[in-house]
Amino acid sequence: MMFCFVGLQASYLTWGVMQEKIMTTRMHPTPLVPDGIFPSATFCVFSNRFLAIIVAAIVCTYTYGTVRTPAPLWYYTPCALSNTLSSWGQYAALKFVSFPMQVLFKSAKVIPVMLMGKFLNKKKYPWIEYMEAVCITIGVATFGLGREKTGAKTEGETEFFGLLCLTLYICSDAFTSQWQDRINKAYETSTYQMMFGVNCSAIIITVLALVAQNEIPAVVEFLTHNPQAVWNNVVTAITSATGQMFIFYTIKTFGPVVFTIIMTTRQMISMCISTIYFGHTITKGSMFGALIVFGTLFYRIARKRAQKKPDLPPPAAEESAPEVPVVRKAVTPS
Repeated sequence: MMFCFVGLQASYLTWGVMQEKIMTTRMHPTPLVPDGIFPSATFCVFSNRFLAIIVAAIVCTYTYGTVRTPAPLWYYTPCALSNTLSSWGQYAALKFVSFPMQVLFKSAKVIPVMLMGKFLNKKKYPWIEYMEAVCITIGVATFGLGREKTGAKTEGETEFFGLLCLTLYICSDAFTSQWQDRINKAYETSTYQMMFGVNCSAIIITVLALVAQNEIPAVVEFLTHNPQAVWNNVVTAITSATGQMFIFYTIKTFGPVVFTIIMTTRQMISMCISTIYFGHTITKGSMFGALIVFGTLFYRIARKRAQKKPDLPPPAAEESAPEVPVVRKAVTPS
């Protein structure tokens, strides 16, 4: 368990720092990127998917002797599209809101997960699930309203766009997990087969998006003039892949409750690291909101452990991982 704890913390704490560093650090400006900020959230998604598909292909070939999956590749497209949108929203939001705000906002994705579950898979949830969702939402709102404001109109407008990106993230992420449920029920797809199928479609989607938005020239020019950005993307992709491996092993060996405890603890640590490393300010009001959110999450974990049958996915594991705590489910981190 200590091996899993250290592996998950090291992977996703590093991933979180690198993610924020990529999207917020000003580097050497270039003719196509005069502000010196990494120009494409889509490319960040592409780089993570590129390594993930290689890992999935290797594991599928070793385990099953083929990369063919029980479900046809086109059937993965809806959740691949939603997963790509959720990943893009997560990266893009960092240009407009702080990482601590993003971490707390992700906790509210339990609400769209429940709604998608009722709509797509006809699931029913007890009243306590809805009360926990309301408490998490209140905590997130308290955190956001309690932060220090400068009163600038432009800041309010950009932050509103950041919240829209996070809303896109949690809604798309909720759809992804529920569609994966549907694939598993129809085709009995294993974790790595799902991972390979989803990432095949995601690679195509991200490449088309890069071409359609004409972002490839700007990305190539920026990476050429800023070698550090190359390494930042490489480290992000590697820690994303190692994080997935630790997720699979932890859930398989110790179950989803232990995994959720580790990842919720990781969220708290990542907020502290981001606040110190990037100089974010957290007021007493924001701290109170964070306590409401994490208090609700740990209460939820204790209740699930007492019931010994978790019905809902971990409310805010990083990189969308894994949305439904069952070993065979895919983990397609954002």
